[in-house]
Amino acid sequence: MKHDFTSVQNIYIICGKTDMRKGIDGLAALIQDSFQLDPYSDAVFLFSGWSKDRYKCLYFDGDGFAMLYKRLDNGKLQWPKDEKEVRNLTQQELRWLLEGLSLQQPKAIAKSAKGVF
Repeated sequence: MKHDFTSVQNIYIICGKTDMRKGIDGLAALIQDSFQLDPYSDAVFLFSGWSKDRYKCLYFDGDGFAMLYKRLDNGKLQWPKDEKEVRNLTQQELRWLLEGLSLQQPKAIAKSAKGVF
């Protein structure tokens, strides 16, 4: 099963450490109860545990939940530490995160606002 998540409306990262023993129901309850978000929305939710070398992705595809679990062979993710925070990521930030980079890239060229000429 391969999904294309580039058209998903929101990408949420649940910061801090999540109990990776939780399954679909436990993660959906965490999304609803702790962060007041709708797990049935057009969104991908990302979770990581203590070791930062694995993550889970939860997504509702219209007729059920899909959960991806990935363990990295080499390296660790630079997962944000604030356990009470959920962040909405851009596609670019998601790529950075999953490539082992920080969500803030100080040398990246930032998008600029529309100018007046």
